[in-house]
Amino acid sequence: MDEDKNRGVAEHDIYQRHAEMCQVFSHPKRLEIINVLREREMTVGQLAGHLGLSPANLSQHLSMMKERRVLESRREGNAVLYRVANSKLLSAFDLLRQILLEQLRAEGKLAEGVAR
Repeated sequence: MDEDKNRGVAEHDIYQRHAEMCQVFSHPKRLEIINVLREREMTVGQLAGHLGLSPANLSQHLSMMKERRVLESRREGNAVLYRVANSKLLSAFDLLRQILLEQLRAEGKLAEGVAR
């Protein structure tokens, strides 16, 4: 009985974490952040310039993404560099994007040149 209870708590914890991580994927700017960071680490300033966000707004997104373990950071001198925490997240990102692109193609709504 205790084993079933422990497994239930573990399953609940996994579902809870899954839902929390999916919150990251629920905002377009956070999706852009993930995509921009797929190739290399960047500072808040670099990201802000690339995404057209204020550093304060961007910092809120980054903080939430770090809490959910989607991003990691490291300090290099005065700079803090952000990166995707696990490359499997990029696979999930890409899979969802492929599904959306297929849906848009089927609906005839995909703009020319939209791919990745």
